[in-house]
Amino acid sequence: KGDLEQIDASYNYNWNPDFDARFIVGDDPSNLSDRNYGNNDYEGPDAMHGTHVAGIIGAIRNNGLGMDGVADNVRIMSVRTVPDGDERDKDVANAIYYAVDNGAQVINMSFGKGASPYKDAVDDAIRYAVQHDVVIVHAAGNDAKENMFDNNFPNDRYERKGLFRPRYADTWIEVGAMSANNNAKLTASFSNWSADLVDVFAPGTVIYSTIPDDNYRNLQGTSMAAPMVAGLAALLRSYFPDLTAVQVKQIIMDSAIAPTFRVNVPGEDEEALLNRLCVTGGVANTYAAVQLAMQTQGRKRRAPERDSDLMRP
Repeated sequence: KGDLEQIDASYNYNWNPDFDARFIVGDDPSNLSDRNYGNNDYEGPDAMHGTHVAGIIGAIRNNGLGMDGVADNVRIMSVRTVPDGDERDKDVANAIYYAVDNGAQVINMSFGKGASPYKDAVDDAIRYAVQHDVVIVHAAGNDAKENMFDNNFPNDRYERKGLFRPRYADTWIEVGAMSANNNAKLTASFSNWSADLVDVFAPGTVIYSTIPDDNYRNLQGTSMAAPMVAGLAALLRSYFPDLTAVQVKQIIMDSAIAPTFRVNVPGEDEEALLNRLCVTGGVANTYAAVQLAMQTQGRKRRAPERDSDLMRP
């Protein structure tokens, strides 16, 4: 089975070096080598967001209950990285190391922030994941703005060193959110975008998924779009285990379906082709990705049997 790790948090982040309430729990955020702090409560005070994301990735399919997750042959490792409004680089880095060291093949990160004072530490963790053949999926953000390498974190751009150009994490997939509309309103009005830094779009509005206490709810956000792609990556790694993380990313990118019509640019009073808003100019498509994976690896392992289980182009 494929192993997928979900790192979860909120989108709100405020960096105030003059106030750090976390010292009371024995954590010095400037000591990046420290990993023995906090507590082991994986659920936290509000498990709504993480439970919803997990359901999108891997809720049991075809059991007549609730909804179907994208992937049906995966295990989910839940790592509580940060509480609301306290997303520290140290915690993000430690969570990535933990996930990789415990066998994750795909990491989903449905969170983001606008400042990264210890970016080097996060970059090192991302490099570690890439070196260990892990696909990393990240939500682009919900600010209806163009993402830049210096205004949205974490990202796939390693910190620039001197005169050398920045290097990129080549297993990283940045995901914007789309709606169910097959017209100019295809892009979610809140989604961040970038022709260079967002790779692909995926469904992120009115997404029905699991929530705590055996319930279900519709939520929206790039937080919901990212696990659509993470679930797809996990599906591919599960059924086509010989594929590398780089190959999985390339398959998802190459199989994206590009609309031929112009779409609304979130936050702007204009329309453009989707290739102005993301690298692929398209939306992730499970059916097309599986077909391409079969061509890439061949039928060395059983692929999903029923086309009805997959989203056709």
